[in-house]
Amino acid sequence: MGNCCEGVENFFGRQKNTNIRISLPAVCFVWQIAMIILFGVFIRYDKESDVRKWIEYKKSHNFTSDAENDFYFRYPSFQDVHVMIFVGFGFLMTFLKRYSFSGVGFNFLIAAFGLQWALLMQGWFHTLDPADGKVYIGVENLINADFCVAGSLIAYGALLGKVSPVQLMVVTLFGVTLFAVEEYIILNLLHCRDAGGSMVIHAFGGYYGLAISRVLYRPNLHQSKRLMGSVYHSDIFAMIGTLFLWMFWPSFNSAITNHGDGQHRAVINTYLALASSVLTAVAISSMSQKKGKLDMVHVQNATLAGGVAMGTAAEFMISPYGSLIVGFCCGIISTFGYLFVTPFLEKYLKIQDTCGIHNLHAVPGMLGGFLGAIVAAAASVEVYGKEGLTQTFGFEGNFATRSVLTQGGFQAAGTCVAVAFGLVGGTIVGFILKFPIWGDPADDNCYDDEVYWEVPEDEETLPPVLEYNNHMIHKHQDISESNFSVEQS
Repeated sequence: MGNCCEGVENFFGRQKNTNIRISLPAVCFVWQIAMIILFGVFIRYDKESDVRKWIEYKKSHNFTSDAENDFYFRYPSFQDVHVMIFVGFGFLMTFLKRYSFSGVGFNFLIAAFGLQWALLMQGWFHTLDPADGKVYIGVENLINADFCVAGSLIAYGALLGKVSPVQLMVVTLFGVTLFAVEEYIILNLLHCRDAGGSMVIHAFGGYYGLAISRVLYRPNLHQSKRLMGSVYHSDIFAMIGTLFLWMFWPSFNSAITNHGDGQHRAVINTYLALASSVLTAVAISSMSQKKGKLDMVHVQNATLAGGVAMGTAAEFMISPYGSLIVGFCCGIISTFGYLFVTPFLEKYLKIQDTCGIHNLHAVPGMLGGFLGAIVAAAASVEVYGKEGLTQTFGFEGNFATRSVLTQGGFQAAGTCVAVAFGLVGGTIVGFILKFPIWGDPADDNCYDDEVYWEVPEDEETLPPVLEYNNHMIHKHQDISESNFSVEQS
């Protein structure tokens, strides 16, 4: 028995090999070929993107213009969400001083794979035609696929700098699969409303990443401490990601809501919550320092917490001042999380959360889910109207007799399901990723692009050529003190 345990320990503890010349191309080629085959078997255009079906659909509904096509209604929101996934999330992860290539590049890779797998997984659960076994997709499916991918990208934030691109592909494969299952349970079986994904996307993705990070805990990660921080320009790049996310978050929360008042209200509520969270995040950040200086980590992340928490209740009648309250509270909670909770998690719970997804996604997402439950349970005919209640909460068909209190209970249950899927699924995936076959870096080689990228050498600082540099005209004294002269040029 002792020899067996020793053998297992040696297997998992053997020296890291970061050569992914075979594993990464193999995964990319094989999985992409699999996508081509599966799309050929299952995926077809829906009635609004197929030329023959659209013409017939227009005739049957007496449409005189192609402007009635759902593409023209949904595409602006889709493009905003698409920018968030590839630019917002990508650049938000560029804060590490020597890991910007990986932050943006691996985000690009796993999102491109994940959206294909998401179209299949969500299609099988939501839009599979039992008559012919095909999945019919349109622009709304593209939005939902981006939502699905967001869960895995959130998880990536906790693992940033510590895993290989092959491991990230595995994280995405299982993350998208788990997402599709929990989404089906929460939205279809429990009939919860979660337009902006506080539960389904953020709570799940956050706890999924944290669970994986706990299993992959590195006790000697301090050996890479020299590369853990940021530099001036890397924080600027990360702030670009923050601003893209902040500006487009109203589209994220409203992209798949009901036409008309539902989408309109979701944009307003998210817009206000985001604005409020900026002020409280900045306030707490300043208060936390003796001289009142701001921490860029808080500005990059906690300012987005209001948008995360507003995801579930965005289309509800929470009222404008209610949205401000949500943003106010979440800006405080998220900033305190970066100040106190993240160090606590690493020290006592052995969770190394690189980007602080616990404070930006996991907790605000969970709070947003429970907030949605409270707002749903408090809904009334006086506020919504009878038809408004039916439309907002989907009280139709098998759910026609559901009360608002019951709806609130199911909303809370949906939040618990999302958290449970994240924690259990992340734990299982974490143990899969512990196998020493994925090419992950050693403890003293984390947070470094050079492990997986061809990195150009840092440019040497060349002295200025005076005859072409007008800014040097009034600095003769400084020039004379240097070793440089025009003759040397």
